[in-house]
Amino acid sequence: MIFFYNIIIHIVYFFLQIIALFNPKIKLFVHGRKKTFDKLKIITKEDRVFWVHAASLGEFEQGRPIIEKLKSNYPNHKIVLTFFSPSGYEIRKNYDLADVVCYLPFDSKRRVQKFIQQTHPELAIIVKYEFWPNLLNQLQKNNTKTILVSGIFREEQLFFKSYGKWMRKFLNTFDHFFVQNENSKKLLNHINKTNVTVSGDTRFDRVFEILQQDNTLDFINDFKNNNYTIVAGSTWKEDEELIVNYINTHASDNEKFIIAPHKIDKENIEELRKTILKKTILYSERNNVNLTEYQVFIIDTIGLLTKIYSYANTAYIGGGLATGLHNILEPATFGVPIVFGANKYQKFQEANDLIDLGGAKTVLSKEDFTTIFTALKNNLDTRIKMGKILKEYVQNNIGASDLILEYIKRSV
Repeated sequence: MIFFYNIIIHIVYFFLQIIALFNPKIKLFVHGRKKTFDKLKIITKEDRVFWVHAASLGEFEQGRPIIEKLKSNYPNHKIVLTFFSPSGYEIRKNYDLADVVCYLPFDSKRRVQKFIQQTHPELAIIVKYEFWPNLLNQLQKNNTKTILVSGIFREEQLFFKSYGKWMRKFLNTFDHFFVQNENSKKLLNHINKTNVTVSGDTRFDRVFEILQQDNTLDFINDFKNNNYTIVAGSTWKEDEELIVNYINTHASDNEKFIIAPHKIDKENIEELRKTILKKTILYSERNNVNLTEYQVFIIDTIGLLTKIYSYANTAYIGGGLATGLHNILEPATFGVPIVFGANKYQKFQEANDLIDLGGAKTVLSKEDFTTIFTALKNNLDTRIKMGKILKEYVQNNIGASDLILEYIKRSV
């Protein structure tokens, strides 16, 4: 099977280079990788290196607490941070705690061999998933200590199928698996992987740290003006249709809305703005205006959403009706009641947990959205109860990164 896999990898890469001529995101994916080995030239043979790999932005947030602890405890080591996806790399390419931030090379034998040779990591940390056969094979050949953090496994994955034996063997690369839940541990135990610890999700450590920082945003404070405020974060078109319907048909005059779309290109922002009947302003227009006069604030930039959640009375998290749910732990750490789409959240452990505990609610339609948000607006006791559940949930799940650091201290 690995023979056929390598043939497919080369075919896929060939076609990606053609698609890159017409697709901006694929162009970033392909051309960004051409700079990887130049970026790695600052790594010398004498350097001691930790390598952390995150597929995209969400996985980076899971790896971030570990990177911070490594930098603090091993200041003389260099840290190489790699991404698979442009959506992660483009946002975090200037992350200052990593000595090198670059794309992970495409999974051909030659490229990954050169990558491992050039980085010669003392420890490889793979966040959540990314099981590339040639990469894992090369790490094993080099006897590189390798761990998986915040891992999550499901029965439908190839490792657990009768025909997945060829892929299962690459799990032998990992010296230890730090997984999010007991089910992941049971699945790994079932295929004779006993080097497993249920550590939980390192994102809890990251979001809990948010409470220790200054989350003040004067312009949001001016806009809110002590009014009841709904923050809709990382929204897709499917989410925005529900939100805009509520704003246009059910919002009271003393109710405010902050929308932070997932896509912030000018065309998408203008399309969203045109559908809103209430007085609306963009982040890019905020200067020299009286923000209290506006009812809807559209955030057409990145990097502010976490702090904005601290001003919410209720939060709607996007993606659950589209491609997959975005981060719900950021508003949770502030004790903000959470609502999200019911289509695509099931793969997220925290979403399932919070629904079961009563800290989150789901919607499928405009009617659902209106019913739930009207009820939350009118019932302070419900919001307080949900907020308490959310805060306790985050606090009860911190500590994964400390557990992982202790393992690393014993191993390197």
